Amino acid sequence: MANLNMTRRALGAAAIALSLAATAALAQQPARIRGQIEKVDGSMLTIKARSGDTMMVKLADNARVMAYVKATPADIKPNSYIGVTAMPDADGTQRAIAVHIFLESQRGLAEGHRPWDLKPNSTMTNANVESKVVGVDGDVVIVKYKDGEKKVIITKDTAVVAYAPGELSEVKPGAQIIIMGAQKQADGSYTTPAINVGRGVTPPM
Repeated sequence: MANLNMTRRALGAAAIALSLAATAALAQQPARIRGQIEKVDGSMLTIKARSGDTMMVKLADNARVMAYVKATPADIKPNSYIGVTAMPDADGTQRAIAVHIFLESQRGLAEGHRPWDLKPNSTMTNANVESKVVGVDGDVVIVKYKDGEKKVIITKDTAVVAYAPGELSEVKPGAQIIIMGAQKQADGSYTTPAINVGRGVTPPM
């Protein structure tokens, strides 16, 4: 009986350890932060998130700064490498909320199709434009990635932006930003090696 009790205690301790490890791993998952910069103090940013929360984010030394600039559906061409934020139809067609056009140097970045957190059930597809048909009610684009392809509908309501090289001087109060991979710290603040700034636009993804 004593051996049985010891085994149970050992199993219980192992289960607790696994639970704590899982919790710690979850806490280390990169976070996306969308919002407006309220204050810049050296490398520390105070950001008013779209959720209404105030978040403290520390930029890494030599942080990468990219900008989003306004674009149009006409800028989406065959062989463009794009990211599509969308709501899926029942047949798998992606109705684009937003499209961002990557620089050629970013081709292949985060390629694939995955859930996204802009809205419930929204998706993100980073892929190459195989074909495009321009229509009166919207454009139909076929995108292909390494594991498949998607049909994308781009309408007049779809926000379209393009990546451009950014400058650290653009990271300033009032700037609309999105950070893709912030890491939460023990004190509740975040760190990030990169930031994307809207240049006259709000990052729509």
